[in-house]
Amino acid sequence: MPWHPNSGLPGPRRGRHTFGLRPQGPLRPISTPMSDRRPLLIPDPISPAPDARVPVPAGPTDAAARLAASIAAHQQVIGSLAAMTEDILRFVAMAWDCLAGGGRLFWIGNGGSAADSQHLAAELVGRFEHERRGLASIALTTDTSVLTSVGNDYGFESVFARQVEALCRPGDLLVGLSTSGNSANVLRAMEAAARLGVARVGLAGGSGGRLCGLTDLCLVVASNNTARIQEAHMLIGHVLCDLVEQRALAQRVRGG
Repeated sequence: MPWHPNSGLPGPRRGRHTFGLRPQGPLRPISTPMSDRRPLLIPDPISPAPDARVPVPAGPTDAAARLAASIAAHQQVIGSLAAMTEDILRFVAMAWDCLAGGGRLFWIGNGGSAADSQHLAAELVGRFEHERRGLASIALTTDTSVLTSVGNDYGFESVFARQVEALCRPGDLLVGLSTSGNSANVLRAMEAAARLGVARVGLAGGSGGRLCGLTDLCLVVASNNTARIQEAHMLIGHVLCDLVEQRALAQRVRGG
């Protein structure tokens, strides 16, 4: 007979093991033989191993002093860009000639340089400071399906080169950001672009690395500090966006 709450009979046992249903047999605890048990070792994320040597940061350790040192280093590196005025303006001219001729700007880089590539591409497609038509600018760092499939099938060194082969054509401009100038996938992409007759610009730091030998123009920031180099690359990119935007606005005024 089905159980009814008014029947006066005891109801089904409830508990986390029965889920409200009457058990079909006696419940037995599951035991593990002592010989099969292993201690759970959880490493202490705070205390280093007894023989570990924690490196002491170079430079000032006081927060205010480190901030002041970072600002001073930033100002020094940014100030050094004045000596690169001619090359930066040449970069602007190459970008504008590409866009005005119906070409497209492509951007590549890794890590922070990938983020910078996407940032600068967006400034041109959208707007920098003024309303004007969208400008053809594409970061090859965003399509995760392409990046992962090419990386899996051909190796990470080919993630940009394969896209260059598929998308770039003469009249386009490929811009590669690499703080060291030696990022293997950026170098391989530049080689692919050269075979296709695509113009190439590199943004690097330090010695410029191998990137400078594979580009038509290489802007090398005078620093060996990755953060300072990236900050300089972003300023160069913003200057490019500003001056290209001004040329696009002037063309609109002329009715071009």
